[in-house]
Amino acid sequence: MSVLVTGGRTVKVAGSPVHVLDTGSGPAVLMLHGSGPGTTGDGAWAATATSLAASHRVVAPDQAGFGRTPLPAGTSGGLRVWTEQAAALMDALGETSYAVVGHSMGGAVALALAAARPRQVSRVVAVGTMGAPEAPLSTDLNAVWAAPPGPEGARDMLGRLVADQSLVTDEAVAARADAMRAGAEAFAAMFPAPRTRWVDDLTLSAATLAAVRAPVLLVHGAQDRLTPLRTAALPLLDHLGDVRLHVLGRCGHAPQLEQPTAFRELLAAFLVRG
Repeated sequence: MSVLVTGGRTVKVAGSPVHVLDTGSGPAVLMLHGSGPGTTGDGAWAATATSLAASHRVVAPDQAGFGRTPLPAGTSGGLRVWTEQAAALMDALGETSYAVVGHSMGGAVALALAAARPRQVSRVVAVGTMGAPEAPLSTDLNAVWAAPPGPEGARDMLGRLVADQSLVTDEAVAARADAMRAGAEAFAAMFPAPRTRWVDDLTLSAATLAAVRAPVLLVHGAQDRLTPLRTAALPLLDHLGDVRLHVLGRCGHAPQLEQPTAFRELLAAFLVRG
């Protein structure tokens, strides 16, 4: 049973509450955020959701341990928890066929979900994605996961996310600092050092990637420092069956925020692709 809350609603999934932005109507699109401290579904995807809502039902949850979605009892997050919760959420919402868009960590979850639910997942858009076999933990991703709550940590993190440093405004820093402080306790439980193990947890095997039957669009920033193009996106081309890669120049780890118009055009065209 769903309970309406300000800014979205909460859906019970396997006995655990999941806060979700649920807007628009039409074919369903599940949007999964990344792993930076202070990240939420609506924070990551609200602008994209607005552009899609006229033609699609957009579902953007706070994944377990982020925003207003607590970690299920006895867990500390991880690929299996996030993948199973995403699948169960869409079941709870009555959606039997849907596209999945995932950013960074959410990209790995999207690909894992497509492998686990080939009849439900119609297509995948993986943005600045994690999940590639043998991808190392980058210095910048390690720093983002280690960023302390507050303005200093927020400014450093945002500076690593984007190529265009003019986007790191005082307003953006203040908003992210507030979100980081609000989620600090849950986040600390998910990515403690040594952090290479969390990259390993989000790494998808060759067998899992081969099980993805849906068409996949990889969108990557050429200047992505957290999940570099060479180690994160390019290797996936050797493992996914129906895949294409679009690289955006002068762009860092978050194309949907740094080049929103280009990203939305790519997304809209891929979602209606025959």
